[in-house]
Amino acid sequence: MKLTWLGHASFRLEIDGAVILIDPWLSGNPVFPADRRDEAVRGATHILLTHGHGDHTGDAVALAKELGATVVGIADLIGYWGEAEGLDGIGFNKGGTVDLNGAKVTMVNASHSSSLMVDGKPVYAGHESGYMIQGEGRTIYVSGDTDIMADMEWMAELHRPEIGILCAGGHYTMDMERAAWAAKRYFDFQTVIPCHYDTFPALKQNPEVMRRALPGVEVLTPKVMETVEL
Repeated sequence: MKLTWLGHASFRLEIDGAVILIDPWLSGNPVFPADRRDEAVRGATHILLTHGHGDHTGDAVALAKELGATVVGIADLIGYWGEAEGLDGIGFNKGGTVDLNGAKVTMVNASHSSSLMVDGKPVYAGHESGYMIQGEGRTIYVSGDTDIMADMEWMAELHRPEIGILCAGGHYTMDMERAAWAAKRYFDFQTVIPCHYDTFPALKQNPEVMRRALPGVEVLTPKVMETVEL
């Protein structure tokens, strides 16, 4: 499988028969190179969303219409867009599993908040979530925006993810130190990829903090638009 960081919490994941854009925020993302947009989104089959905030859903509707990609996420948000935007979507809820061209995606809990801005006002967008993505013989945990949760214990025991994509920017989510603590306390990751950091001054973080806290774990920090094989 191939994973490309698009900056902030946005990723392109090529797994089994799916090309999944996770929380695509490209327009206005200060760390994303606008001249590489076509490369980033080319061939996407699905758009997977963790919650409604604009730095995670900013390009979802436009990309779904442009690419014909299926939007996937919490039922409330997908249902709203189905009515308001006419989008083709898969809405489900925590504990549910959907098949995205061979990749099995299970929605799990996160601890954050979730809303959309509509006409300048926040609108309920369903609960925030994370995902366990299983494919090609491996399982990836996408934390979404969250702090440490006791739920991570059963999530790790049940799903046994080898790879963790963890928010680690602080201020709005757990930081590098807290994310590393959660990884060490609850999970048995082979590889961890921090995200949601260094986009703005408030999210300034040093990934070496995570590396030092997780000896024996490969902590990958790809550059924006760098693809890694997992």
